Order: sequence, then structure tokens, then C-alpha cells
Amino acid sequence: MPFRKIQSEKLSQAVARQIELLILRGVLRPGDRLPGERELAERLGVSRPSLREALGSLQERGLLVTRAGAGVFVADVLGSAFSPALIKLFGEHDEAVFDYISFRRDLEGLAAARAARLASDTDLKVIDAVFRKMEAAHRKRDPSNEAALDAKFHMAIIEASHNIVMLHMMRSMFDLLREGVFYNRQVMFRQRTTRATLLDQHRAINDAIQARDPDGARAAIEAHLGFIESALRSQRKAEANEEIARLRYAHEAAGRKTD
Repeated sequence: MPFRKIQSEKLSQAVARQIELLILRGVLRPGDRLPGERELAERLGVSRPSLREALGSLQERGLLVTRAGAGVFVADVLGSAFSPALIKLFGEHDEAVFDYISFRRDLEGLAAARAARLASDTDLKVIDAVFRKMEAAHRKRDPSNEAALDAKFHMAIIEASHNIVMLHMMRSMFDLLREGVFYNRQVMFRQRTTRATLLDQHRAINDAIQARDPDGARAAIEAHLGFIESALRSQRKAEANEEIARLRYAHEAAGRKTD
């Protein structure tokens, strides 16, 4: 018969499992600092030796790292998602840039629909709170905060979709976006009319999710990322035209000197 004796779990194993689940579910994020040893032991209700054993096992598995004089942090488990060579290649070719937008449109459309169906009331409050911050940032001249909140808004939706694999995959992709690998998001937020359009699109996404309308949420995401693609193609075309114009000007200037 396929039965085995029940064995009690060591405290250190229970601690390690709790921390690894927090990392898996995206509650603890890469770079997050854990509380100090004494505080964490008290929160978990375990002895400090049991805690040390648990943290040691998580460090051996690459989930936590210790920084001298700073404490214990969640490791950058997303850092190896793409090789440095592939990341560089992404940034050098428009084909990868527009494939990235297409990938986001498909995955985030699904995430938004899932969030509309599966998000808890607290999830919805988080999404709405980030959007309200975007509205406040929109009134300021400097677009950098609004651009940062844009990424946070999209990640809040993905978190609310409650799909662990999608969460970690999209976090990795958004890290590359924040680093400007695919395109410079700040450029889009510098134009006032574009900023207003983007805010309206985010409002439509938020409204559909708050109304728990999966089809509306997916459609709003797809419209938003379709606009991003169109704006980026226009930006690329304008940059190419400017380069040609500079060549013509340089040629014309050189011709005047020889007259």
C-alpha cells in the first residue's frame, strides 16, 4: 500500500518553505531586504538558529544573497532570463522591438482579462491606487514619475492575474523595458498630447478591470499597446527622415563652400 509514516517538519524547513513561497508568488521581489535576524525570528516565532539554517539553505539554492554589512536580500533570480549578448541584440534590431510589443499585447491582454475575473478586492484597490498616482503625476511637467508609474500599473495588473509563471516572465521583460533595451519610454511621455492619450488609455484599462469586464479589459490593453506600436513606428520614421535631412544639409553646405 502506498502509505508512509507522517514525519514532523523541521522548523527550519517550514521557514524556508514560507520564504520561498513569498518569492515564488512575487510578494518578495529581487532586491528586497529581509528584516534583521532578531526581528524575522520573532515574526516567524522560531529560534535564531532555526532561522539561520533556513536562510543558509535558501542562499545555497540561490534564492537569497548576503551583502556584508547590509543584510540578507532576495537574489536577482531574473537576471539570467536572457544572456547579455541576446539583450544587446534585442536593442539593436527593430524586429525584436516590435515583436516585444506584440508579445506584450498578447500576454497582457490575457493578464488583464484574468485580473478582471480573478483579482481580489485588494488587488483592484492596488491597481486603482497606482492609476490615481498616475493621474497626479500627469499634472506635473516632468514626465519621469508618470513613466515609472506606467510600468508599475501594468505590473499590478499582471500580479492581479494570479499566474506565477506569467508574473516572473513579465517582470523579467519589464526590467529590460525600464533599462531602455527595447525603446526609450521617456520619449513618449515628453509630448503633452501623447501623455494625455496614454493616460486616457490607462483609465480605460482601469475602468474595465474595476468593472470586472474581461473582454473590455483585454480590448483596452490591446488598443493601448497598438497605440504604442504606432507611435513608435512614427518615431522611428521621423528619426530616419531627420538623418536623411542632415545628410542633405551637410551635402548642401559643402556645395556652397566650393562655389
